[in-house]
Amino acid sequence: MQQRIDAFVKLGNFLSQFSQSCIEKKENIEFNDLFFDGFKHQLKVAQENNSWFTRDNILFSLESWSKALTQENISTWVSDKTTQSSSNKIAIIMAGNIPLVGFHDFLSVLISGHSVLVKQSSSDKSLLPFLAKYLEYVEPVFKDKIEFTEEKLTDYDAVIATGSNNTARYFEHYFKGKPNIIRKNRNSVAVLTGNETDEELANLSNDVFQYFGLGCRSVSKLFVPEGYNFDAFFNGMYHKKEIINNAKYANNYDYNKAVYLMSLFDLLENGFLMIKEDESYASPIATIFYEYYSDINELKEKLKMDADKIQCIVSNNVIKNEIKFGETQNPQLWDYADGINTLEFLAKI
Repeated sequence: MQQRIDAFVKLGNFLSQFSQSCIEKKENIEFNDLFFDGFKHQLKVAQENNSWFTRDNILFSLESWSKALTQENISTWVSDKTTQSSSNKIAIIMAGNIPLVGFHDFLSVLISGHSVLVKQSSSDKSLLPFLAKYLEYVEPVFKDKIEFTEEKLTDYDAVIATGSNNTARYFEHYFKGKPNIIRKNRNSVAVLTGNETDEELANLSNDVFQYFGLGCRSVSKLFVPEGYNFDAFFNGMYHKKEIINNAKYANNYDYNKAVYLMSLFDLLENGFLMIKEDESYASPIATIFYEYYSDINELKEKLKMDADKIQCIVSNNVIKNEIKFGETQNPQLWDYADGINTLEFLAKI
């Protein structure tokens, strides 16, 4: 276990050279001469292959993982988990909505002592294989434990699969004979009271716009009290106005706005973000849905009933297990997707 932890700590040190503020080669990083320039190239490849993967979004992801992969964090995360006496092969089917979105599952499998068989999304194929190769260099025991495939999955003992609600039905049928974790669509919400500070609403903009809102931890819906004035909300979003300069985001904004206007929907917008009253949780890009509430206790019951659709709830001393404004994209290693403890699942196989 300690060897595996040390390997991922070294990977975290390697990733610490890549941040939004700068990309800078450091001293005393193992195998840096072999991997630093190559990984810089992979960043360019990832951007070219997926226009949602901007330089800032990729570097935000890398910086987040470099902060997570510390000796203290990993040791705390695995401290009460048993080490496997035997190694199984765990297949992972990864999504591709944000950079390295499947890395936590990859980490969980390897840190548990299992082997991993990875089937990547075509939208995110550049970064992880390179990082896996780095891991194999710093800890040779991983050389026989990491495999990537584009073929039909065969010869595996359990599976972790992430996809849409539609693909989840296929996954549930196809993998029903194996231990599995099947993840479906989830979205994140914010519960506003009208008493939020300017700073809290500015922080909320990070929850809304990071990764263009494509992540399951991205806030796609607001719950607001009846009579809520959206001026303060829009003021909090305003410093993200440059997002409209991204051509793909702008195209989605224009398209969705045209659809709403032709459908005669009521909406408010500020030139780069639209808000629309809607009971759904999943909103299109450049759009936030909202819903009014009159009783906070009734809202709590609704959120409890819809828990299987919700990844995160952002609020300030309103909801149990809430997340602070601006923190949805900074999960800890023990903040599991869909609330399913991956390490416990892997320990039982």
